[in-house]
Amino acid sequence: MSVGIVMLVHTALGRAEQVARHWAAAGCPIVIHADANVPRASYKAFTEALSDLPDIRFSKRHRCEWGTWGLVAASQAASRVMLDEFPDVRHVYLASGSCLPLRPVQELLDYLAERPQTDFIESATTADVPWTIGGLDEERFTLRFPFSWRKHRLLFDRYVQFQRLLGFKRKIPNGLVPHMGSQWWCLTRQTLSAILDDPERERYDRYFKRVWIPDESYFQTLARQYSRQIESRSLTLSKFDYQGKPHIFYDDHLQLLRRSDCFVARKIWPHANRLYEAFLTDEAGAMKKTEPNPGKIDRIFAKAVERRTRGRTGLYMQSRFPVETRENGLTSAQYSVFQGFTELFEDFETWLSRMTGTRVHGHIFAPERAEFSDGQTIMNGALSDSAALRDYNTRAFLANLIWNTRGERQCFQFGPRDNQKVNWDIAKDPNAQVSIISGAWAVPLFQSNMNFADIRREAARLQQIESKHLEILRSSWTKARVRIWSMAEFVEAPMEPLQLIIDEIGSPQGSRGLAEVPRMADLTGFGQFLQNLKNQGMHPYLMGNFPVSQDPQQSQQPKRKPYLVR
Repeated sequence: MSVGIVMLVHTALGRAEQVARHWAAAGCPIVIHADANVPRASYKAFTEALSDLPDIRFSKRHRCEWGTWGLVAASQAASRVMLDEFPDVRHVYLASGSCLPLRPVQELLDYLAERPQTDFIESATTADVPWTIGGLDEERFTLRFPFSWRKHRLLFDRYVQFQRLLGFKRKIPNGLVPHMGSQWWCLTRQTLSAILDDPERERYDRYFKRVWIPDESYFQTLARQYSRQIESRSLTLSKFDYQGKPHIFYDDHLQLLRRSDCFVARKIWPHANRLYEAFLTDEAGAMKKTEPNPGKIDRIFAKAVERRTRGRTGLYMQSRFPVETRENGLTSAQYSVFQGFTELFEDFETWLSRMTGTRVHGHIFAPERAEFSDGQTIMNGALSDSAALRDYNTRAFLANLIWNTRGERQCFQFGPRDNQKVNWDIAKDPNAQVSIISGAWAVPLFQSNMNFADIRREAARLQQIESKHLEILRSSWTKARVRIWSMAEFVEAPMEPLQLIIDEIGSPQGSRGLAEVPRMADLTGFGQFLQNLKNQGMHPYLMGNFPVSQDPQQSQQPKRKPYLVR
């Protein structure tokens, strides 16, 4: 009889009885503390069900609420009974009714017998622990917490603010260095008795009664006063999520628990019949005798936490939508945005698709409809070309388009005539590659048959829209890869920018030079057109400096027949 089990029970009494019998079958004495919130009839039936076990006791009941002193008082009361009733106990193991032994109990007895002077309790100073949740580290030891965090949240927060405003700080008892750690410990008889029989215990208890979550600091602090040798770790596997809530183990975690090599795990779902059958009825046990190593499964839990909090890039879920900056990236893959290219080149979309092998759309944010490639009205994922549906949430439309077509790079056209609500989303998206020929929106106006007064009015409107867009793309918040050419600059030497675009997207033919280029629109008279706009009081500055008398496509040298060098 070397290990005694202290069990704190508050729900699922049937499972607690099953686990208690498992401990007792291995020769471990048991002291059970039942929460005072458990109805008297249920508690009486529970005690009667275990009355046939000779080495089982029940301690004085306390009301146990999360984060309050009751949990410490319950552990003290049950530990006191254990030390008084079972003098042969060398180690006392604190467990809950939802804890489940994963390995044969005899292995735990042998393990502790080889370490008779070692206390297993997670114990670290507040400066050394990264897991504190709620913004209270050192303050949990220097402020007073008379109100329940769960039942009286407003009073709790207001009282904390009030103490901070007054600069109030409690005095920590002399000689104590506050430590924190898991509630579930395994202490030697010498250490535990020293804590319970300490002549200063009344003063320590009075101090810790107003500490926040004292069950994670009381024994963890006092064990440092008396322990000969501390292993700062718990023998109980317990995992917590990013909010500080414990992970619950279900039937499908069976193999995961086997891999942990831990002696005990919590918190087990009461209806996980497969887990209870596997670990409580298999006498031989399926786990090899080895040092407990919860680190084996830490990587899995870390991935689970990351998936829950960050998710996959470009994929939204309930826990993060619609909070901005928590979406882990707007889109799931790289894509390209072209502004001014379809206006300057007559066959740009078909040429780009042929050169890069990508999916090239038209103006998917056009006011009439989303111009999907090849005239499609429905895209992957049942994404409609309806402008009304798209404009209801342009951000989600873009995210869905990239997510639904992942594995295939998407390219689309954009311009000042399109819906501008998506401007900032594209600018802040590191997956976006934006190429702009500023002022190219004037080419369709130049080729139109509109009245010149209407052309001037529309040109002023489009230039104002594009100017604001360019300001966004040049802001310090922009994460997209942006390249901007004025129209005059681009027309003067179009080959280099086109080659740069193809190289960045990637070409099925490799990194060879361009074998063909798209056909540029006829710009004869475009310089005079811009001058006419100036004469009418509208200053078209985004196009760059176009000469009036000579069009930029005309060369001073005699025209030569083009040829291709291979």
